[in-house]
Amino acid sequence: MKKSILVGIMALILVVVSFAGGFFNNPSASVYTLPVETLSASETEGLLLMREEEKLARDIYLTLYDTWGIQTFYNIAQAEQTHMNAVKSILDKYDLQDPITDYTVGVFNNKELQKLYYDLVAEGQKSVIDALKVGATIEDLDIYDLDKLIKETDNQDIKLVYENLISGSENHMRAFVGQLDRYNATYSAQYITNEELQEILLNIK
Repeated sequence: MKKSILVGIMALILVVVSFAGGFFNNPSASVYTLPVETLSASETEGLLLMREEEKLARDIYLTLYDTWGIQTFYNIAQAEQTHMNAVKSILDKYDLQDPITDYTVGVFNNKELQKLYYDLVAEGQKSVIDALKVGATIEDLDIYDLDKLIKETDNQDIKLVYENLISGSENHMRAFVGQLDRYNATYSAQYITNEELQEILLNIK
């Protein structure tokens, strides 16, 4: 079996495992077993950002699936919906207003994320390889932001959600890079370091 085909199969398995993970089946059940703790302004801001950032990933993947018909985009978009649900479980627990007021694909309240949606969709519609690199870029950004946010919180429930989101994003990164390998293309980290990227690809913890 050729290496590229094997990598592609492994990548698809990773996506399925990420989507079917126990935590994401019912995040509220896990979140509500942990104590209610005081939220700082930065913790609240981080939660609101991640709620829409997960929608950004979902929406771009759905859009690029419509453009290229690559099943990986559709599969990971479904996983991103479970990530959105996980963040929503924290917002509900602390009675925070949901920043998502319109579930329409490509609509965001965060102006920076709105611009990023347009920019990344335009980039991803240039070619299949560009689309897959956009997927890797989104996961790159997601991991970078989550790594930063998890260091800024001491709340057990928020850490639980962020740790699971990071794990999911790392699986998605491996899936996109695996797909790029089939086209003899590579991805270079833009937010995390290339060393961190290689650790993720090799699944080193």
